[in-house]
Amino acid sequence: MGKRGSRSQSQLLNTLTKKQKKHLRDFGEEHPFYDKVSRKEAKPQICQLSESSDTSSSESEAESEAEQVSGYHKLLATLKNVSEEDEEDEEEEEEEEDSVVDEAEMEDEDGDSDVSVEEETAAESPDMQESMALPADPEGKDGDRPRGTSQESPEEFTDAKHESLFSLETNFLEEDSGGNCSLKASQDPFLQHVSKELKEKEIQAVATNPKTTHQLKWPVLGQLVFSSKFQKLETFKPPKDIDLKSLHLQKPLESTWTKTNSQFLSGPQKSSSPFTPLQKELFLIMNSYRDLFYPERTALKNGEEIRHVYCLHVINHVLKANAQVLGNNSRRRSQKLGVGDDDDFRDQGLTRPKVLIVVPFREAALRVVQLFISLLEGDSKKKIIVSNKKRFKGEYGSDPEERPPNLKRPEDYEAVFVGNIDDHFRIGVAILQRSIRLYAPFYSSDILIASPLGLRTIIGGEGEKKRDFDFLSSIELLIIDQADIYLMQNWEHVLHLMNHMNLLPLDSHGVDFSRVRMWSLNNWSKYYRQTLLFGALQDAQINSVFNKYCVNVQGQVALRNVPMTGSISHVLVQLPHVFQRMEAENLASVIDARFNFFVNKILPQYHDAVMSHTLVYIPSYFDFVRLRNYFKKEELNFTHICEYTQKSAVSRARHFFLQGEKQFLLLTERFHFYKRYTIKGIRNLIFYELPTYPHFYSEVCNMLRATTRGEEAAWTCTVLYSKYDAQRLAAVVGVERAAQMLQSKKNVHLFITGER
Repeated sequence: MGKRGSRSQSQLLNTLTKKQKKHLRDFGEEHPFYDKVSRKEAKPQICQLSESSDTSSSESEAESEAEQVSGYHKLLATLKNVSEEDEEDEEEEEEEEDSVVDEAEMEDEDGDSDVSVEEETAAESPDMQESMALPADPEGKDGDRPRGTSQESPEEFTDAKHESLFSLETNFLEEDSGGNCSLKASQDPFLQHVSKELKEKEIQAVATNPKTTHQLKWPVLGQLVFSSKFQKLETFKPPKDIDLKSLHLQKPLESTWTKTNSQFLSGPQKSSSPFTPLQKELFLIMNSYRDLFYPERTALKNGEEIRHVYCLHVINHVLKANAQVLGNNSRRRSQKLGVGDDDDFRDQGLTRPKVLIVVPFREAALRVVQLFISLLEGDSKKKIIVSNKKRFKGEYGSDPEERPPNLKRPEDYEAVFVGNIDDHFRIGVAILQRSIRLYAPFYSSDILIASPLGLRTIIGGEGEKKRDFDFLSSIELLIIDQADIYLMQNWEHVLHLMNHMNLLPLDSHGVDFSRVRMWSLNNWSKYYRQTLLFGALQDAQINSVFNKYCVNVQGQVALRNVPMTGSISHVLVQLPHVFQRMEAENLASVIDARFNFFVNKILPQYHDAVMSHTLVYIPSYFDFVRLRNYFKKEELNFTHICEYTQKSAVSRARHFFLQGEKQFLLLTERFHFYKRYTIKGIRNLIFYELPTYPHFYSEVCNMLRATTRGEEAAWTCTVLYSKYDAQRLAAVVGVERAAQMLQSKKNVHLFITGER
């Protein structure tokens, strides 16, 4: 370098560009660009560039042509860029760049990333820069709202460090990964499903075609109803024995599944089949890419067993889809084909997320991710790369000491509300061969795991400025687990989600349209989306979602077993149960008909002081508000407890009711679901509507024995029902007795004594 020029500082400031002024302000001296270089021919200097060095932007090239200098940019090329994001010359993006660097530094200080520098830089080869990577959510649409927990920072964290490492466009299939071997088979159900071509006439006929159904009885699942709105309905029965090879599992799942699922296998079953009988039949349906509604998933019995098998299906689907993309990347590179030269390379959707798993609590998301890691890792000595694993465990794990040791609740309550029960979360997961990236930006993720509330806050509503649902446009596999719990949270969030599934995106998000499947471009993605719906009960609202939003071309399968014995058999007190039928013209008028029947027929019977200590159990919060307002208007002696009642007010209401100072107690079902308090002092019980959960009926009835003062003979239980409550009625009294009650068009008074 020569000596610095002798120009004055004022002249320099007038001639400096914005970037040069920034350098002067940061470093206190002029840039070496202004050195006077002698005309003598300098010796060439060889500078070895780092593999992760960023290429100069188009704007920088434009500046170099205008100023007719190249030494400045040659010097810049030798500088190693410490930032993980590409530098932008535009001043308006400098602040955004600084925030990314600060976030990366903060993450390193916390020790959240488990990906080593060597692994990261090794992945950033020149081959990766042949095509553009998926955008790392530049507008921050997947992190614009806090999740509402005390452990979170104001802005939602997303991993922006490992974009190139997990980019599908810039990576290629590893030769030793076993990659695409299963995809070569024409019998692979994944290939058959995504390669199936629909015609315009078939799509138009779906709206008018009647649904064709066929019933089959399987050994373990029981009564199954196969249905489809497309002309051809195919059914099948499970084989007695299945081989893992016949299931077309992607490597390494054939070897890792047996160990991951070993806790559910025992004795001779462990050596004969890697699946339990229930898992085998469920996976056969999942692997056929049919929609599935399974309403017998309980947290106590088979919840984890089912979670294991649908996680296997998810990983199998993602690995196959990504292997297809990476394999086509290698073919394009070897054949040197231009973009869009061959329709065989159409292997992806309009956006990258292909799987959405909806779970109610963070604990469920934690278990799902742990299963993903176990399925990819197995008993291999070579551990897989999991980025941000420590941060994930901190935010989604729980402290066992936080739970009171003397808290006594039913077993099903303990099974549902275990671990971290925060219900506001969402996280993106990217999977590439033997690596998992947690907290991936949504548009760089393969799998999205979220709660209905977490999705609702990002999807937004009409008129909101900050809303985004483009990431739902190409979901190929939707899993809604523990659907019954969403009835206790907010079912409107589930309906809002379903209304925004598989819509055409408003932005391209950097997609290569020559690689997008034709049925995705035609906005037919919803006909190729597989929906798996798991819950603990048959409910009209859940059935409605399955019937309305599941239009998979492969058809639907629903479990329709009927309860032979109802939950009334678990009532342990000698109690007369009076079921009073009310009439309603249609489903829309049931709410008003029930209110009028209760006010005019039921309530007058309890005005006498003899009928004190009356508990009114109300499943719907809206019905609760309506009754509370009516009781206030009529100045009845009552108190009330709902899910929004403060703890002190709950204690006062329970005390007043026990002492007889309040004649009526209005209790909501959601309060009972979340608290499970034993209400003492009940003598008369009124079910304003049949409970959502059948076992709640016996639980509430058994509360009468909490205070035994020789008043058993005066106990009463009254239940209101209509013909539209057939499913709930059958779950309480059994299907045969429910059929008899529903056939009678008159008001029926049945006196049923619970069994001890």
